[in-house]
Amino acid sequence: MGKWNQEAEKIMMERFGKDTVLALSTVNNHMPYVRYVNAYYENSAFYIITYALSNKMKHMEQNPIVAIAGEWFTAHGKGVNLGYFGKEENAEIANKLKKAFAEWIDNGHNNFDDENTIILRVELTDGLLFSHGTKFEF
Repeated sequence: MGKWNQEAEKIMMERFGKDTVLALSTVNNHMPYVRYVNAYYENSAFYIITYALSNKMKHMEQNPIVAIAGEWFTAHGKGVNLGYFGKEENAEIANKLKKAFAEWIDNGHNNFDDENTIILRVELTDGLLFSHGTKFEF
């Protein structure tokens, strides 16, 4: 995968390096499925707290290729299940997600004692970003 140039990476962090609602698309049996997710961006990837048994994760088990779209941005990526939110290997990104999602993370929707509460990383493979008339691709 290519990397965004420095200017594009700065725009990505400003726009998406916080709690951001994005459209995430998966495919199952040749049928696309789209849902909105709360995501946090860092280093050419989006991070999402989700449930391991959700349809999106079931779809990605069969086909990890996804599409994601946000404000003047669209990309493809690979969905990677990082596993349980509370496991030691996830501590660094989990702490960032706790801060980014502080407004709602403890509203009862997530059960952090349940090992099916996981972190999904969408590793971007290609993308298109528009900002003030400038088009960035990788």
